[in-house]
Amino acid sequence: MTHLFFYLTVAVYGCATIAYLACLLRTSPVLTRWAGRILVVGFSTHLLSTIHLASRMKYLPLTNMQESLSFFSLAIIGGFIFFERRYKVTTLGSFIVPFSLILLIGSSSLHEVARQLPPILQSNWFWVHALLAFASYACFAIAAGVAVMYLIQRYFLKTKHLGALFQKLPSLDTMDEISYRCLSVGFPLLTVAIISGSIWSEQALGSYWIWDRKQTWSLIIWIIYAALLHGRLTIGWRGKRAAILSIIGFVVVLLTFLGMKHSIVW
Repeated sequence: MTHLFFYLTVAVYGCATIAYLACLLRTSPVLTRWAGRILVVGFSTHLLSTIHLASRMKYLPLTNMQESLSFFSLAIIGGFIFFERRYKVTTLGSFIVPFSLILLIGSSSLHEVARQLPPILQSNWFWVHALLAFASYACFAIAAGVAVMYLIQRYFLKTKHLGALFQKLPSLDTMDEISYRCLSVGFPLLTVAIISGSIWSEQALGSYWIWDRKQTWSLIIWIIYAALLHGRLTIGWRGKRAAILSIIGFVVVLLTFLGMKHSIVW
């Protein structure tokens, strides 16, 4: 049943990717509505797949890279659906949905063996830490997607290339607002995730902070986004500078996440 839901999700996300990319080529209210509906169906099957897997294993599927990639994809799609309905930014799906599909396909290429939950993960603090961390990752992913759109739209304005794609992308102010909203939600989530992770570390290893790779890189990521938000709030970092730093921050998140393939979720 889990495999059925999983492959159905991949197929539906593939259809949604095609639909959202088509929205870049042709503006159609009907196409926009169907792209959203298809994505909701895919999200539903993805969620059911995750719930079924969790009920079978008796814990949340977040303990290896295969499970984590799938859950990361689920979190990003869930976050995107919220922001799409809040800000009516259908074109953002052309950047976010393909990325989520790649993550899901990537998870299917891994063959992790199901195992008994090790004692170190048998803590409620681990699950709090993991869920908060993935929620923050999803916010940062959406912010990075918006940042890419911002730079493309800014290029069109600077070169006065006001073609069809320019007409489909949101205004710079709208994208800047969405990016800020994503960061203002993602950063507190990451902060609490790090705090809960430290409590979990103290319970499992006897120390709140041991300076391993996971904790060190999570601190570096926290500093990057803290600097970005501080710059926005105090010295007016907006526009191109904020967009570039948002993309750099998410690249560091992604490289760190993928680089921890031999470790549990940090």
